[in-house]
Amino acid sequence: IFVLLESLVFPVTYLRVSKDLPLQCLQVEWDVGKSAHDAELSMSFEIQVNRTGENTTVWTEFYNVTLDKSGKPLHWNWDSDLPLECMAHSVRIRSKAEASKIWSQWSLWETILGLGTSNYSQPQIFPDEKVIEEGSDITLCCIVRKGQIIMEFFSLPAVHNFSRTNSQIGLLTAKTVAHQKPSHVTVFCQESGGKGDHYHYVVFFVGKPPDLPHDFSCHTRDMKKIICTWSQGGDTHLYGPHSTKYTFFEEFAQKLIPCTVNCSKRCSCSWDINQQRVYNIMLTVENPLGKKTATDAFDVTHRIHPSAPSELFGHCSDTKIMLYWKHRNKGIELFCQTEVLHPDGKTELHNSSSTHLQYGSITVGGQQPYTQYTLRVRCGAAQHFWRWSEWSKAQTFRTEEASPSGKLDIWREIIPALGGRNVTLFWKLTPSFQANGRSISYEITWEKVEEDSKPEHISISSVYNTTRIFIDSDPYKISVVAKNNVNYSLPSVMIIPGATGTENELSISNLKEDQVIGADDGIFLSWEPRNTYDGYIVDWCNFPALQPCDLQWKRFGPSSSSALISSASFVPGVRYNFRIYGSVANTASLLEKKTGYLKELAPTLDPPVKKIHLTFHAVTLSWESYPTTASQPGFIRGYHVYVSPVQEDCSLKESKKHVLPDGSVLCKYTIENPEEKRYTVRHLMPNTKYKLAVKAYTGGGETPIANFIYIETPFDTNTLYLLGLLVIVPSVAAALCHWKMKWVKACCCPVVPSPNKSKVLSFKDLVIGSEKVLKIHDCKPDAVAVDNNSEAQTL
Repeated sequence: IFVLLESLVFPVTYLRVSKDLPLQCLQVEWDVGKSAHDAELSMSFEIQVNRTGENTTVWTEFYNVTLDKSGKPLHWNWDSDLPLECMAHSVRIRSKAEASKIWSQWSLWETILGLGTSNYSQPQIFPDEKVIEEGSDITLCCIVRKGQIIMEFFSLPAVHNFSRTNSQIGLLTAKTVAHQKPSHVTVFCQESGGKGDHYHYVVFFVGKPPDLPHDFSCHTRDMKKIICTWSQGGDTHLYGPHSTKYTFFEEFAQKLIPCTVNCSKRCSCSWDINQQRVYNIMLTVENPLGKKTATDAFDVTHRIHPSAPSELFGHCSDTKIMLYWKHRNKGIELFCQTEVLHPDGKTELHNSSSTHLQYGSITVGGQQPYTQYTLRVRCGAAQHFWRWSEWSKAQTFRTEEASPSGKLDIWREIIPALGGRNVTLFWKLTPSFQANGRSISYEITWEKVEEDSKPEHISISSVYNTTRIFIDSDPYKISVVAKNNVNYSLPSVMIIPGATGTENELSISNLKEDQVIGADDGIFLSWEPRNTYDGYIVDWCNFPALQPCDLQWKRFGPSSSSALISSASFVPGVRYNFRIYGSVANTASLLEKKTGYLKELAPTLDPPVKKIHLTFHAVTLSWESYPTTASQPGFIRGYHVYVSPVQEDCSLKESKKHVLPDGSVLCKYTIENPEEKRYTVRHLMPNTKYKLAVKAYTGGGETPIANFIYIETPFDTNTLYLLGLLVIVPSVAAALCHWKMKWVKACCCPVVPSPNKSKVLSFKDLVIGSEKVLKIHDCKPDAVAVDNNSEAQTL
């Protein structure tokens, strides 16, 4: 039975269409026969929408549904992109059972009329909503009065649009409307006819729907007011009557909450707490283009967000800070946290509990004397902790002075002088040293080691870290201390050996300097460790060419045998000298010397070729005045000599090819000894022009060849002698030979008689044809010898 029903055609029995102008949609209602409902058929409907004025089908949709026995009619809505006032729309439907291939006939068109013409005193523009969503498409129409025609229909500012206009209805379509400045679009429509022209215009505002409220949450600071906050979101570009509206609704109490919203960086709203403790707040954000909602359910006793502490004050000792602050949240038990900011930027946190009292306090210990610290406090609820308060305003404290702690790191430079030595002392603060006071100076004391003598001392301001003293040839003990208003630091002691030791040290300083090569992060040094020393010191100058040279030093432990020396002052192309000392019992001895570059560069100046000695086949070059000292930007490793004929490429023996950027080829000779400053290029051609260049090279290479020396080898007279021997002498010999050729030929090669030249053959009888023949029988031989039997038979 169901198969038979599905094969039947169930046409639409009735169709009704209405329009909802506020929503700009068509509401369609239809039904089919009762038998289809009773059979609960699954049916398909094809729905078409036609714009009568344009006579075009603008929409086709298939609607599938399973009918039920209730017999209720079917409904379908269609949103129009063109205002329904602009022109008439018609709808028709046909149907079929889903299992069938046969469609029913189309229903008759059901038409909903537009306005057609306006009965107002001026043209009318639709839609009448005045807010457009940014990025959307919109079609507007202008309807003029009966008997009038449309003259103009346009917008300012102009939008990317296309328009269609007949005499009484004009259409204007804007694609992807963008927000502009000003934030509104004015649409003008002009009709003309009868006694005069009439303009009408409508202002449309382009904006966005509101964003979903982010980070929406509610809390209380004092159990008296509830405060809700959220992120405002992006600008909707809608203002005044079209601006965003906020509504608060409490779900449990089912009532609106009166609340005035304030938005700056974040939006907030507050209201008084009553006896209610548990809330479910729904926030609705709405403008003409849409609305969004956010909710927050909470127990207000679990949402305490205290106000920031205020009125910080306190007092200090040399190592402690006692801090006090005032609470604004009376009656709430708080848990507080104090942040201590150190001068080096590090922070530390200290926790403290607080009672219901109005003031809180904490004692922070372990601080450095005479050091400035910055403190601030925040608090949270001790019970049901939810969130910290904001930080209080920061308060700065300085601890009291104390004696300097730690020792200075001291070093020296000894220079012999008339009657003794000049000792330049240097000192710097070690990581463990703390001045612990506001006024620091340095006290330098020196006295002889081996006999009782009155110590000498000087005081140096804190702005200096070096001084020079003069001592005689005896050993001396030197100490340096830092002093503030409270006391002295521990002394740093150094022993300067006697003059004999100094002379020995200076003689050691003549030892050869080992070459070292740097890297990107510094210059690497290594030395031979000795068991007799309790440490090592490396010193160097940051600026070797200047005076003073900014002497630096660094200490290493007894187990060290290498170091990477780094300095922001190190630059490529500068030679740095390092001295390595062994230290024992406050006495330092020079052990090794190193010299090197952070990075070697190519020499900036070519060797000056002063002497050139030419021979027929060689040229000798010399450059005795070229320096290999620290003035060079790298260690001179050797020299390259380049040579080539001026007019052609070079291919001399015992050389290597060197190709220039222009493609020409030079001969290259390498001198690997930097002290060798003389070289002879051999195998040259006489009477030939050559170009030469001499380049020094370092670990950084060499500079490109820019200038050549031009020479010309002398003319070789020995070549003429050789030419005479090889050309003239053989020519003379050939002439003499030709002159005596007949005599020589007669002597050496006599003429062999030819039978053809015999007078016997001149007789005519001996001629057969063209050949001269000597017949055997004409001759009387003395003897006949037969060598071959076959020939004998022939004869």
